[in-house]
Amino acid sequence: MSEMLAAIYLARHGETAWSLSGQHTGLTDLALTERGERNARRLGQRLSGLAFAKVFTSPLQRALRTCELAGFAAIAEVDRDLLEWNYGDYEGRRTAEIHVERPDWQLFRDGCPGGESPTQVGARADRVVRRLRAIQGDVLLFSSGHFLRVLTARWLGLEPAAGRFFLLSTASVSVLSYEHNLSEPVIRLWNDTRHVET
Repeated sequence: MSEMLAAIYLARHGETAWSLSGQHTGLTDLALTERGERNARRLGQRLSGLAFAKVFTSPLQRALRTCELAGFAAIAEVDRDLLEWNYGDYEGRRTAEIHVERPDWQLFRDGCPGGESPTQVGARADRVVRRLRAIQGDVLLFSSGHFLRVLTARWLGLEPAAGRFFLLSTASVSVLSYEHNLSEPVIRLWNDTRHVET
C-alpha cells in the first residue's frame, strides 16, 4: 500500500519597508510595499493550477495581504502559530546595530531579550508540523522568513537553531515533503524566486 505523500508549500510574505532595510520585523504589523504587492500577485501566478486541501496564514497583514493578492484569501484560515518570531527588545533593529552591543549575538542560538527564544519558536513550529502531518493532501502556508526557517528545521527533525541554514527571500515559494514515506521528511524545493520582480 503506497502512502499519499503530501507537499507543504511555504510562501514568505512580499516585501515590506523593513524587510528591505534589514530591520527585524516580528509583531510590528507592516504593510507591503508596492513591489511587495506586485510580487504577491506574481506568487499567485506561480501557484496557479495547484490544489490545496488547506491554506493557512499568519494574522499579520503582510502575510494576509500576500495571501489575498495571491488569490487564496477566500479559503485561508488564520493560524496564530504562524506569527513571525517575537524579537522583543530587538524589534525594528538591524543585526549590525545589535552586534555593536552584543558582537557574538545570533538570533537562532540566542533569541531576543523581551521576546522569544529559539525553543519557544520551535514549540510553535512543532504544533504546526503536527497539524500539517494530520492533513490529507497538499497545504499552503503564508508566513514570515524566520518562522518558516524554524518550521523547516523542525519538519526535518533538526533543532530550531538549524533554521539559520535556510535563507528565504520575500515572496519566495518553498516545498516540504517526504522522500519514500512519511518517516523521511525532505525539502523538495527551496527559495524559488523565479516569479519575483527584483
